[in-house]
Amino acid sequence: MALIAARDLSKAHAAHPLFEGLSITFHPGERVGLVGPNGGGKTTLLRILAGVEEADAGTVERSTTASLAYLPQIDVFPEGATVESALLGALRDLETEGHEPTVRARKMLRRLGFDAGDVPVETLSGGWRKRLAIGCALVQAPDLLLLDEPTNHLDLAGIEWLETFLGRSKLSFILTSHDRTFLERVANRIVEINPRYPDGFFSVNGPYSDFLEKRESFLRTQDAQRQALANEVRREIEWLRRGPKARSSKAGYRIDEAHRKIDELSAAKRRHDSETKLDIDFAASGRRTHDLITARGVAKSLGGRLLFDELDAHVRPGTILGIAGDNASGKTTLLKVLADVMPADEGRVKHAVDLRVAVFDQQRSQLDPSQTLRRTLAPNGDMVSYLGRTTHVIAWAKRFGFQQDQLGMPVGELSGGEQARALMAMMMREPADVLMLDEPTNDLDIESIEVLEKALGDFPGAVVVITHDRYLLDRICTELIGLHANGRWGRYGSVAQWQDAANEKKPEANPEEEAGSSKPSLKQRVSRAGLTYHEKQEFAGMEERILNAESQVEALHAQLSDPAVMADHAKLHETYEAHREAQAELDRLFARWEELERKSLGE
Repeated sequence: MALIAARDLSKAHAAHPLFEGLSITFHPGERVGLVGPNGGGKTTLLRILAGVEEADAGTVERSTTASLAYLPQIDVFPEGATVESALLGALRDLETEGHEPTVRARKMLRRLGFDAGDVPVETLSGGWRKRLAIGCALVQAPDLLLLDEPTNHLDLAGIEWLETFLGRSKLSFILTSHDRTFLERVANRIVEINPRYPDGFFSVNGPYSDFLEKRESFLRTQDAQRQALANEVRREIEWLRRGPKARSSKAGYRIDEAHRKIDELSAAKRRHDSETKLDIDFAASGRRTHDLITARGVAKSLGGRLLFDELDAHVRPGTILGIAGDNASGKTTLLKVLADVMPADEGRVKHAVDLRVAVFDQQRSQLDPSQTLRRTLAPNGDMVSYLGRTTHVIAWAKRFGFQQDQLGMPVGELSGGEQARALMAMMMREPADVLMLDEPTNDLDIESIEVLEKALGDFPGAVVVITHDRYLLDRICTELIGLHANGRWGRYGSVAQWQDAANEKKPEANPEEEAGSSKPSLKQRVSRAGLTYHEKQEFAGMEERILNAESQVEALHAQLSDPAVMADHAKLHETYEAHREAQAELDRLFARWEELERKSLGE
């Protein structure tokens, strides 16, 4: 039985059709990666499936016995919320017993990696906000989870945590993502939404690598069929031009068949022409200098925190240097130090004479949001100079996937992916020795990332790149610098090697799964056959023991801040030891809770 099914869905935005007559079904056990071009309707389809947006036509059939949770691309939390209150809010409409919402919320806090529940959401970084938003969906333990770009704002460690979480869970889900490595590891079905396919989508059961192989075969066959149809239509048009008489039924049938083939070819051409082709080719200066950037013994601190120390780097023509690290580890700072736009605290950064550096800023500060796309692409008129040749701004815009009617739009009204493409168009106008790119793949669809990947690999100068796209880093980088805490860093052969080293240098996180595709009530869980009689009794009373233990920890923590206790050295030491023991007992209870829960589910 299907969890959810779309029947003949159609949707248009501003008279631009996203999809028409789309019919697709999703079943239990499927872990679907939804891909497709920017603006192709992936987010809109998720919203329609979730019931938060209406289709222009068609219906959505949802299982009446299956629960659903939806994670939008943009995180929204109540004003003044704490991380625990946000999780409790996600459970508000579910049928739960007694203290179960509190226990489930606090278990999820631990699994998300939060040390306390009273942290204000407004103080969280983008990556931790995203973790919390994911947790708000996961804590509901739905039968089907809809996730729109869940890896956005997560650093590499956060993405690895989410991969582990989803990999261990039994949830069915549909998610959009442009992270190819993530899709390969978590999805067992890939669906591309794209008008170039006759049904409006192409679906393959299997990981992303299987999808790539089968899509390539399908598109080759489709191109061959379109060419064969074009040849047939050419012959039919020649026959029609000879003026066949339609008096006989045979001639009349052939005329009708000729018109049918012409219509079929027109539809095939429309599908083919609907593809947006991005053409990126960064212009190199052609200089032969052997050493472009040399960094020796570089150190940098920000806010009293050491980011990197005694760091060496050597950038030559042909070098593609990747920089990896968790959020706030100093990646952008290192790029700025290498670009000589931020001074190092210690050490030396030396540039070749008259070095030309082109920078892609993560914040895209080079773009003026009030300026039109036309002036952004062609500042001095309607012609663009590139590699000694001039081209009209309309043709230049088309090279980056823009339509003529977008040229009058302010850049600030463009989507994130469109702004990224506009900035790349600006960078391409001037030859460079070194390209410095800070998160250039953010907001780009997979096909655009693939084009960018090839352009960087073909660039004859040097490239320094920061990105969470592990696939891109492993494909093109000749060197990889990974940053760790307390100024430590290292050189690695792959992102996985850096991640292994990073995991050895810090405590292991708690990416445990919310077991089961749906969460039964406490009484139902206690009755599971996987537990012995005594374990069932222990499990039934576990939430009350956890809440009592938490109250004890909180009370002792408050005593540690009491001036009277702080003034009495013996009392302070006694309270400290009691607090330490209470915290250890709370940790033991949580560990036992999770052990019993997994056993009750037969794991």
